[in-house]
Amino acid sequence: MSRHAIFVINPSRTEAVSAAKEISQILLKEGFQLSTPSDVNIIGITQTGAESLAIAEIVIVLGGDGTILRGAEIARTQNIPILGINLGHVGFLAEVEKPALTDIAASIVAKNFVTENRMVLQYSVIRESVVISTGWALNEVTVERNGTTMVELFVQIDNRPLSRWGCDGLICSTPTGSTAYAFSAGGPVLWPEIDALVLLPISAHALFARPMVVAPTSQIVVKIESSDALLSADALRKLPLRSGDRVQITKDSSVIKLSHINPTLFTDRLVAKFKLPVEGWRGE
Repeated sequence: MSRHAIFVINPSRTEAVSAAKEISQILLKEGFQLSTPSDVNIIGITQTGAESLAIAEIVIVLGGDGTILRGAEIARTQNIPILGINLGHVGFLAEVEKPALTDIAASIVAKNFVTENRMVLQYSVIRESVVISTGWALNEVTVERNGTTMVELFVQIDNRPLSRWGCDGLICSTPTGSTAYAFSAGGPVLWPEIDALVLLPISAHALFARPMVVAPTSQIVVKIESSDALLSADALRKLPLRSGDRVQITKDSSVIKLSHINPTLFTDRLVAKFKLPVEGWRGE
């Protein structure tokens, strides 16, 4: 039986398309069937259909962390690994080093890569006692203002009131997302192995508006008390909200299987991403 891989490619990056062409030619010679949902035209790679998702063994992503989030949408449905390839910019989800494309292809053929499970958030939107939308996020779920005025939010944790905030929004992130939007808003960095949620008000008009680390078993409920708001999941899935809506956020039962050719400690990722001053460390 032939093997199958899915490519998710950022078509606006020429180096991503070029790398996909080189890797795909090697995999085709090894008997792989290849498909993609991306808007690219590469010989030997067909457009992804439902049958591709059912038989694929890996999702190969060429692009930045945003492209990896798009790849996660595909990988999660079938619980298959996702491999992000570094094209020069250090991210938190792709390889830290930049392996040769031939080495990447060889690792895929030999299934010689390591995989770690990343937490996923689940959300539901309740309007007049009816669930009108559900979804998930690998990085974060945010409830933000949908215009120029701040949003009024009332937050509960585990069926107990926490606080009412007039703010620009509220972020609930996974450990993976702690280095994304939540980091930019002043939240803590969580190592991926930690099983916890980060809750972070954005520019809140309140004495208490600190980042909070919440148990993964907790249920967070955000009630909209202003005229409107906007829900965003990984900045990919968005839904307008209105007064009285309740957004319920919990840890999801599924995970994203994030893979790497070269195993790297998260500490090394932080150092590489932010160019932290470690020169002269005696362990080098």
